[in-house]
Amino acid sequence: MAKFSDKQMGKEVGNAAVYAEPHTMDGKAMKISPTPGSMPNRSKADTVNMSIGAISKAAGDEQVKTTGIKMRGTGAATKGLMSRGPMA
Repeated sequence: MAKFSDKQMGKEVGNAAVYAEPHTMDGKAMKISPTPGSMPNRSKADTVNMSIGAISKAAGDEQVKTTGIKMRGTGAATKGLMSRGPMA
């Protein structure tokens, strides 16, 4: 008889494929591809996303981010007073 569950200490630790078919968050069945991750041919130089330093082939005309929040307590800072990114 097949084993459908592998609970240990009250938690399911077995392979998920045993008790749950692949599905989306809506509960609908998921389409499984026989060749997952098939992408364009990256062996040619014109299809490779090359980058050298800060220069990238795929990068558009994005400007350098200059906005931010002025930090407190920097004193005699020599490298900048602005912070970027998520601040708590």
